[in-house]
Amino acid sequence: MQVTQAERDGWAVVTVAGEMDLISSPAVRQKVHEAVADGQRSVVLDLAGVRFCDSSGVGVLIGARRLMRSCAGRLRIVLPEGGSPGAVGDAHVNRVLAALGVRRLFEVFPDLDAAVDDQARPLSA
Repeated sequence: MQVTQAERDGWAVVTVAGEMDLISSPAVRQKVHEAVADGQRSVVLDLAGVRFCDSSGVGVLIGARRLMRSCAGRLRIVLPEGGSPGAVGDAHVNRVLAALGVRRLFEVFPDLDAAVDDQARPLSA
């Protein structure tokens, strides 16, 4: 798994590629915590490159949501709609979130451009 962090239009963007599982998920948690520790209150988790996510990965997403809410921050998630070019794991991650009943907890956007646009509307759950 690869986890990188950058800034775009005032948002901290944490990009994740590969698998979010028990071994790799702590790296995502760490990047979100680092962004908040650096004073960032707007975070995008770009999960377009995630091909597998287990319950520990979902736990990290829920923890990130809780952290951002506790500091009056904003969390957005990028999950491309099915059939999008480069949409590696969108169907899998969406299915996992929906199966666990937590998809509706997140503001999900089809791409990074929409996620960092304050005028964009999230996808419906």
